[in-house]
Amino acid sequence: MSAPSDPIIRVHDVTAGYDETAILDHVSFDVRRGEIFVILGGSGSGKSTLLKHMIGLEPPLAGSILIDGDDIVTAEDGLRQSILRRFGVMYQSGALFGSMTLAENVRLPLEEFTDLDDDEIALIARMKLAMVGLDAFTGHLPAEVSGGMQKRAAIARALALDPKIVFLDEPSAGLDPITSAGLDALILRLARNLGATFVIVSHELPSIFAIADRVIMIDRVRRGIVAEGDPRKLRDSSPDPWVRQFFRREPEVLPA
Repeated sequence: MSAPSDPIIRVHDVTAGYDETAILDHVSFDVRRGEIFVILGGSGSGKSTLLKHMIGLEPPLAGSILIDGDDIVTAEDGLRQSILRRFGVMYQSGALFGSMTLAENVRLPLEEFTDLDDDEIALIARMKLAMVGLDAFTGHLPAEVSGGMQKRAAIARALALDPKIVFLDEPSAGLDPITSAGLDALILRLARNLGATFVIVSHELPSIFAIADRVIMIDRVRRGIVAEGDPRKLRDSSPDPWVRQFFRREPEVLPA
């Protein structure tokens, strides 16, 4: 187990891709305990592929991914299950089961990975939904609440097992600016109150500037990390003109 001062995630020399086709080559970075860390880049840059490797959905073509000291790439059986319990995931669409209420969706990880009785599971599910402001909607189906509420319920489910790490895939996608800002405020509050590490895939610049402690920016042309650090500093003073252009949302200059 890593010491508290060590990075909670270490991605080392990872080549990301599928079927022997590399999207990212020899990528390495650390995620520090307790920070809000954002992976960003343009469309098709490999953000979602990298996330799938980090949460164990797909093996990378090469490299190691240490989750609190253990390599999820090579782990098997009991160790792999132990690693998977250390983090929660909110997928881009929310991925809630439409035939289940919000509370029933949040109950799923507790029913699968704990020996708690039904009353205890019901109580924890209500508490997790209350944490994201949905205590009045526990009995609603996903189709009966807004898109923003669905995202909040998905975050509540990701928090069900009190994970050390929470992965969020494009949490602001498809949301209006007010709802997105509310979700940003929720993420900041959860990170502060829970002390958990948040790893977020996003290209929504207002949200990134609002919540990120640190970012990595990946590029599909260079097939790797082109910038790392505080997004505000990268916007203002990155030595790479393309990085500054991206963060400032400046259009590409086309030939006359």
